[in-house]
Amino acid sequence: MSSIHLSNVLGAASSHQGVALSPALVRLLAVGAGLTVAALYYAQPMLGVLGAQLGVGPQTLGFVPMLTQLGYALGILLTAPLGDRCDRRTLVLVKCGWLVAALAGAALAPSIGWLLLASFAIGLAATAAQDIVPAAATLAPEARRGQAVGAVMTGLLLGILLSRVVSGFAAEHLGWRSTFGLAAVSVALVALALARGLPHVLPTTNLGYGALLASLGSLWRRHPSVRQAALAQGALAVGFSAIWSTLAMWLHGAPFHMGSAAAGAFGIAGAAGALAAPWFGRLADRHGPHRSALAGACLALAGYAVTGLVGGLPQGVQVAALALAVIVFDLGFQGALVSHQSLVYSADPSARSRLNALLFVVMFGGMASGSVLAGMLFARWGWNAVAGLAVASALVAVGLRLGRGGSAGTAGTMQRP
Repeated sequence: MSSIHLSNVLGAASSHQGVALSPALVRLLAVGAGLTVAALYYAQPMLGVLGAQLGVGPQTLGFVPMLTQLGYALGILLTAPLGDRCDRRTLVLVKCGWLVAALAGAALAPSIGWLLLASFAIGLAATAAQDIVPAAATLAPEARRGQAVGAVMTGLLLGILLSRVVSGFAAEHLGWRSTFGLAAVSVALVALALARGLPHVLPTTNLGYGALLASLGSLWRRHPSVRQAALAQGALAVGFSAIWSTLAMWLHGAPFHMGSAAAGAFGIAGAAGALAAPWFGRLADRHGPHRSALAGACLALAGYAVTGLVGGLPQGVQVAALALAVIVFDLGFQGALVSHQSLVYSADPSARSRLNALLFVVMFGGMASGSVLAGMLFARWGWNAVAGLAVASALVAVGLRLGRGGSAGTAGTMQRP
């Protein structure tokens, strides 16, 4: 296909797709993103039950979530860029079918070895969520892109935050195999709905797969605004992951002495941030994604700082203050993510899937780093050291947003890979 012909096709597609994104389709995409990404987290509350029934210890069980996250990271890197090369509708449906098979395989796993293999496959296929979000950005008219991305991200983030609660309840009453089975059914149903409701999204490049992956480096170099967005979100992710990976351990000891169920309830408080994500999308549409991303980073900084002050407060208000801090930093983190996605999608419409992959690979790298560092800091110096790490990470993100470079930050948006 010649470049002129491709440009004509894309222009026509853009006009059609802007009209195609109805409120009903936005809701469908939000549900699809939430149910597919939730598959990453269903196993975590069930590890104790899994260990007892499969006869394996905690060390081996730890490979279940690890392989799921590893599969997700590799899936983003290796398959998300295909959204620019292939019809995203086809890509989403293929991955949903793969995810149904992987979840069914987990439900039927006869041994821990098969469950580990299924866990890795679940991670790879759950990247369908990272194809759904760019599809929404492509289908939305420019004036409503931030709002549309924010609405779909609300579904994705609620899937992350509420999946542990749902799977823990279902596993307790129905068993872990039934939980995986019900998850497979839910993905199959949303796939059928997407097959009927999601329009075809024309590819924006005719690069081969190898060239597509190689272009990731070129895109990273050519778009300073994308680099800054990814690095700022990655910095925020360090603090976000640090707090969530050690919060339950802190609440288990003095002065709280809370059980795992009470500690898990703070995840519901975090859902308030996800529900507010569309507001940041509208803010990005009206005032630009830089301002809304900066506002999100500042909110995260404030929330992280409060977590470090909780230990010095009167015991009667500590839990309430911590819940407020969780709501604030979760709102800031999710709001910054929506804003950064809006910024990234505007940098190069022909490379939205690849740019989205860059953003999320850096973000998950920050999350992995935050978990490792927080574990070491908590073991040696306690909670205040973890909160200090979170505050430092948010300060880096605020500094990156304040130092975006003016014209340098926007020059990259006009270049093509």
